[in-house]
Amino acid sequence: MRAPTSSLRRRAAPWALALAAAFAPLSASALFSDDEARRAILELRARLDEQARARQTEQAQLTEQIQQLRRSLLEATTAMEALRGEIAQLRGRDEQLARDVAEVQRRQRDISQGVEERIRKLEPQKVSLDGKEFLVEADEKRQYEEAVALLRNGDFPAASSAFSALLKRYPASGYADAARFWLGNALYGRRDYAGAIASFRGFVSGAPEHPRAPEALLAIANCQIEMKDSRSARRTLEELLKTYPKSEAAQAGRDRMAALK
Repeated sequence: MRAPTSSLRRRAAPWALALAAAFAPLSASALFSDDEARRAILELRARLDEQARARQTEQAQLTEQIQQLRRSLLEATTAMEALRGEIAQLRGRDEQLARDVAEVQRRQRDISQGVEERIRKLEPQKVSLDGKEFLVEADEKRQYEEAVALLRNGDFPAASSAFSALLKRYPASGYADAARFWLGNALYGRRDYAGAIASFRGFVSGAPEHPRAPEALLAIANCQIEMKDSRSARRTLEELLKTYPKSEAAQAGRDRMAALK
């Protein structure tokens, strides 16, 4: 049995060597392919790493840009809000300015109206009295009307003072003749007959054509009668009848003349 086994081993040895020789080139080739694969993998990993780094860099740049855009947007929003605030303030100022302008214009109108009113008061005014037209100052007109009102109210002392003041301040006034006549009446009301006679005489001498001149002569005669001066009263009545025979005062004078006899 041992002889065959040795024989078999001797027979198998060449085949084993042949098989080993056959597989030897295959193992070297397999080892060489693995190295290339490793290099390819390393190169791929390197490229992937580089791309990853590039993407990270790009991502960082994009992130920075987004942050910058956000900051810019925030700044723009803040600026817009500030601008809106300024616009609101400007609108408020414009409204206030419009109100101020309106107030100034109103005051100017009031001042202008006041000035015009004062000018009108200072400007001479045309009046008509006892059939005569003339120009008077505003204060002159007021003073005369106030004096007449006092006389009508029966305040003879105040009326006589007012007419005297008017004649003193405006001696050449168009109211002068009427003021003398009414002054005589005020003095007569005060029973200042001598003063009344002087005022009526001044009136008749200065304005003999005045429609109230006959009344003034009759009033002089009445003053003289009150003073118990019948002789002077008769002469005055004769003057009235001679100078103004057709007047109503002359008719009353005739009655007085008859009463004196």
